[in-house]
Amino acid sequence: MPHEVRGVVALEPKKPVRVETIVVPDPGPGEALIDVQACGVCHTDLHYREGGINDEFPFLLGHEAAGVVEAVGDGVTEIEPGDFVVLNWRAVCGECRSCRKGKPQYCFSTANATQPMTLADGTPLSPALGIGAFADKTLVAAGQATKVNAAARPAAAGLLGCGVMAGFGAAAYTGGVGRGDTIAVFGCGGVGDAAIAAAKLNGARTIIAVDLDPTKLAWATDFGATHTVNASETDPVEAVRALTGGYGADICVEAVGNPSVLEQCLFARDLAGTVVQVGVPTPDMTFPALPMVEFFGHGGALKPSWYGDCLPSRDFPALIELYLQGRFDLDRFVSEEIALDDVEAAFHKMERGEVLRSVVVL
Repeated sequence: MPHEVRGVVALEPKKPVRVETIVVPDPGPGEALIDVQACGVCHTDLHYREGGINDEFPFLLGHEAAGVVEAVGDGVTEIEPGDFVVLNWRAVCGECRSCRKGKPQYCFSTANATQPMTLADGTPLSPALGIGAFADKTLVAAGQATKVNAAARPAAAGLLGCGVMAGFGAAAYTGGVGRGDTIAVFGCGGVGDAAIAAAKLNGARTIIAVDLDPTKLAWATDFGATHTVNASETDPVEAVRALTGGYGADICVEAVGNPSVLEQCLFARDLAGTVVQVGVPTPDMTFPALPMVEFFGHGGALKPSWYGDCLPSRDFPALIELYLQGRFDLDRFVSEEIALDDVEAAFHKMERGEVLRSVVVL
């Protein structure tokens, strides 16, 4: 029997979101119905509202979520009702060319629920990243729900679903930061601070936070940055080099999604160093214009990071255990807990740089 619940919907581009009655069907084969407990307000949701992802309005927003499995459809064996889960947007297929190569973290055929959620009048909704979790309940592909330790606080655990995992993985997996490395993270919002936390956990000796905002640099220090660079006051490339013996960092993480910042990262790394781009650019942005010989002469690598190159079935439970052991402070990412009606205001706080994450608690 379909469920009528509340959900945050973007009805048209660049207009304030609204809480609407939405209809969520019971799960079909391969699907799961999730009773959402918490969902973070991510910049990607704002991109959807602005029409920066695609024009498939209306959107049911929200995707950084944790909750409890209420029901599963036929053929679902990996989760069952009552399980505490973190939602993800990479439900790997196990059959595509990447999965067959043993690289499911790059799965090219990830799954979503096939039944639509709708407005009360039957208008189909496009769920953000195939999830749509600014709602009391949501319908997902079963592989999008990863069981984790139920001792975790939902408001913190759900953040693994997107931004925190993307930043952590950008440093730990895409960048491969390890003991004794030097790393510079450009952009110290939630994604950048997660990269900093990963670098600290993995034993980096020098962790440089770069941002224009002193408040964000203070946050970065709390997460483990050993040095900070205010890019509004000094040349960040020269500052990073000065803090790394004149060489540049082994790894530079671009967590802004801006061509100028990417160019700074390219020149702030050491010879044979790695640049990881995890910041999401807008469709109109172009690659920095620089002589090819400059790129060639530095060697190393430039790597885009998709979801931090994570594998949710492996990484979500592991990071939750690190959180419960007190080694990975997910709670620090939660700036405030809000209600569904407060999502539009949370977007504005995020744009002003006042919060790391506002989290809707249901």
